[in-house]
Amino acid sequence: MESPIRVLVLHGANLNLLGTREPGVYGSQTLADINAAIRAHAPTVGVTIVDCIQSNHEGVLIDAIHSARDTADAIVFNPGAFTHYSHAIADAVRAVSPAVVTIEVHLSNVHAREEFRRVSVIASACAGQIAGFGATSYLLGVSAAVSVVQASRSR
Repeated sequence: MESPIRVLVLHGANLNLLGTREPGVYGSQTLADINAAIRAHAPTVGVTIVDCIQSNHEGVLIDAIHSARDTADAIVFNPGAFTHYSHAIADAVRAVSPAVVTIEVHLSNVHAREEFRRVSVIASACAGQIAGFGATSYLLGVSAAVSVVQASRSR
């Protein structure tokens, strides 16, 4: 039997306010609700969730990405607004890749919103991007991480 896939879930800036922050855009689920859904979904696809971390601080997220080299096979990452300008986070993702697969996720369809939200400086460092499915984006991200990690293990 294959060993479980270890996934780190990272939530970026302002995601601690989910449930009250623009519910028309981001939904009414809290971050705790989303993390609970991720933890419930993970074992059904062979995943062990290493941790769920939220930070409004770029350096904390970068440190978590660096630490993932020793603790995770994949990262499911909603960078929040860091998506659009954090070359430092993109570099951190590149630094741990391909050993750690990163899937970028977004609750809203960033491509249907303001022009600045349509640009992700992080996307090119990631295996893929999932956006627009609300909290389900995270679950799809976990499943996508499984597919990518399993494909790399079978090589």
